[in-house]
Amino acid sequence: MKPVPPATPLRKAPVQRRSAERLTRILDACADLLDEVGYDELSTRAVAVRAGVPIGSVYRFFGNKRQMADALAQRNLERYSERVIERLKDAPKGDWRTAMDAVLDEYLAMKRTAPGFSLVDFGNQIPVGARDAEPNHRVADRLTELLAAYIGRAPDEPLRRTFLVAVETADALVHLSFRMTPEGDESIITETRELLRAYLARVLD
Repeated sequence: MKPVPPATPLRKAPVQRRSAERLTRILDACADLLDEVGYDELSTRAVAVRAGVPIGSVYRFFGNKRQMADALAQRNLERYSERVIERLKDAPKGDWRTAMDAVLDEYLAMKRTAPGFSLVDFGNQIPVGARDAEPNHRVADRLTELLAAYIGRAPDEPLRRTFLVAVETADALVHLSFRMTPEGDESIITETRELLRAYLARVLD
């Protein structure tokens, strides 16, 4: 499989705490405005106003709103990883079913509660409706990195391919469930969980 390019880097990485806090406010404002007005109506100026920072502060980090949305998607992935790690911290090692539940449940929780997540996700929804495969590769890479030791497997290409198939499948079905109802159709989510269990049992048991 081809290596996945990293997320678009910031124009200038924050060094001081004040600068890092300003970046956080900018991304929080971006997320809130995505929910309120959508991507097409999003602007760097509106984000600056909502964040309470000069417009120059936004351009210090981002060249345009697409780069800002990319950074929000990358932050979503980092926060998602942290949530999965926290969920598994006290779980018994080697139980891939517990790991799978954590991976799916935390994704659903972010889908339901994280501002802006419904549009940018981990990067595959901007422009709205786009289905770029690269973010799912990035998620599969991250899950391989996070879960290999936990489930007692080598972080090799077969495991990465297994996670990629699972991620692509879950992504399509979760999006279907949220097209059915705003909070995600529970019957579709149940089918998704059962399908993932059946596939992963064949590979990981």
